[in-house]
Amino acid sequence: MKQRDQITMSGDEVAAFLADARKVQLATINPDGAPHLVTMFYGLSAGRIAFWTYRTSQKARNLARDPRVTCLVEAGEEYFDLRGVQIAGTVTPIFDLAGVTEVGKLIAAGMRDVPAEALDAYVAHAATKRTGYLVTPAKVASWDHRKLLS
Repeated sequence: MKQRDQITMSGDEVAAFLADARKVQLATINPDGAPHLVTMFYGLSAGRIAFWTYRTSQKARNLARDPRVTCLVEAGEEYFDLRGVQIAGTVTPIFDLAGVTEVGKLIAAGMRDVPAEALDAYVAHAATKRTGYLVTPAKVASWDHRKLLS
């Protein structure tokens, strides 16, 4: 068995890993073709990565021009602890206030150290200035180096 096959996560492992994490490294494509890489908080909507951003942000402008993204969620500090999921795909923008608010609620659900009423007010205010996005995967790669020790 190839090492790559040994460390690949199953579909259920990928789903559990994505459900447990909160931050994604998101790459979009700048007008000059260079990658634009940022870290974003995200939530999951029917198993798909959902995020939001200000409508005038660089990533929003990039996605309006080219909907392709690469998302990386990773964990681990030492080699045999490394785990990650990379998703290459496209985004579907969400412009309506109710949809953007729903994405904001998904993201806010992961913020456990803030009172719910404060989060609700924040999401309602922030949603008026943002666009939501859902990532549709075209290719998923995963790895769990902990499997090398078993």
